[in-house]
Amino acid sequence: MMQQAKARRKPGSGRVLVMGGGEAGSLVIREMYRHPEMNLVPVAVLDDDARLHGRSVHGVPVAGSTDDMASVAEEFDVTEVLIAMPSQAGKVIHRIVSAIREQCPGLPYRSVPGMYELLSGRASVNRIRNVEIDDLLGRAPVSLDAARISSYIKGRKVMITGAGGSIGSELVRQICRFAPSEVILFGHGENSIYSLERELDREWPEISYRSVIGAIQNGSRLEYIFGTLRPDVVFHAAAHKHVPLMELNPEEAVFNNVIGSRNLVQLALRYGVSHFINISTDKAINPTSVMGASKRLVELVVKEAAARALPDQVFVSVRFGNVLGSRGSVIPVFRSQIEAGGPVTVTHPDVVRYFMTIPEATQLVLQAGGQGVSGETYILNMGEPVRIVDLARELIRLSGFEPDVDIPVTFTGLRPGEKLFEELLTEEEKARVTEHEKIFVAAGEQVSAERLDSTIIDLTNAALAHDRDRIRAILSGNVPGCLIEVPDGSARRTPQLAW
Repeated sequence: MMQQAKARRKPGSGRVLVMGGGEAGSLVIREMYRHPEMNLVPVAVLDDDARLHGRSVHGVPVAGSTDDMASVAEEFDVTEVLIAMPSQAGKVIHRIVSAIREQCPGLPYRSVPGMYELLSGRASVNRIRNVEIDDLLGRAPVSLDAARISSYIKGRKVMITGAGGSIGSELVRQICRFAPSEVILFGHGENSIYSLERELDREWPEISYRSVIGAIQNGSRLEYIFGTLRPDVVFHAAAHKHVPLMELNPEEAVFNNVIGSRNLVQLALRYGVSHFINISTDKAINPTSVMGASKRLVELVVKEAAARALPDQVFVSVRFGNVLGSRGSVIPVFRSQIEAGGPVTVTHPDVVRYFMTIPEATQLVLQAGGQGVSGETYILNMGEPVRIVDLARELIRLSGFEPDVDIPVTFTGLRPGEKLFEELLTEEEKARVTEHEKIFVAAGEQVSAERLDSTIIDLTNAALAHDRDRIRAILSGNVPGCLIEVPDGSARRTPQLAW
């Protein structure tokens, strides 16, 4: 019956089954009516809330629940499913997508933009998109204390290092929502900063910005920037983050991550910056890599600076795991491998990672920056870890292929410095809750300024001499919890509270 009806349908017409009878579903149905040129006709709604069954949304009947999808699709001659549940957790979207595949194999499905975009008017029916891996792994929207964030951003000069990167550029977008007096875009890559400028011109024309091309390793350049632009708030997102590349180039991890970060921290202290927020990583915990150890050292630099800061200055670090879609993350790599016909390569069948979406991570960074307790390391609630091989296979399915049939998945082995799993806390840190349900704070160790200075001086000398074995030995012997293989082939874990 469905096949006969489809054969009679006018070319370009689409009979849409809307999943979700809530606010998003209502908005999207109204948008379809307002834009008939899209040739999308809402014919039925499904919702698992039984109280809605038998009712209608703008005249479209709520015909049942997810379990009724096959019969409803047949009855209403559906050609496409539209998932209108942007506020639902990823596991709910995953269940809906699985139901579509099982009950209506081959039926196309798409999703609506985020609720914030819909309500703000920045997205409409023409922004309907294919279901993304973010939808399946995402969590409920972050609840923000806007007043607290606004209290330290509104009307202030805000500097973002690494502004052209995935995290840095999203920080800029989120910060613009809180009406800073000026945004200082500091980055090393001119092309990414240029692209961000064009986006700000288009999306945030009322926001004043200033672009600065430079490297945080260049202390004299930074001194000039702080002295002339006088930022009030600094978000530090610039870093070398690729674990295998930093294993091959450990001196660059020292120059950029350690020395560059210390340059920023010292200048923030000297020029009276009110808030300094350092972006850290789960790889800094019990690090087995040069990159992770360098980022752990930066956490200590920030903590030691907090002890010297004025009472009205706040120096904190925010630690979280992998971010979906960020540069160099697995998602873009997997996509390119799928486009090439495979194989999709995974390091190990048991490797797991924590994931967040870029907007979720950056919103929580802004919230953590407003907690107001200097010297603390905040940890973002990353939810449950995800097996990378499951992520790869789901992405293959979303691309319209069958994993291990159309696109093979192969295992290549862990790369130098990588772990099977990452940690967000050491056993000694014993995180405690904050006022925000998704932000925790680690119980920090005491930092010896003398030992910290001595370690960084030794690392600098080793990096200038390109003595990579010496760099690893210094990190292994001095960074809390570090377990990096040293030149003699041994590895020992530095006690957590040695500082």
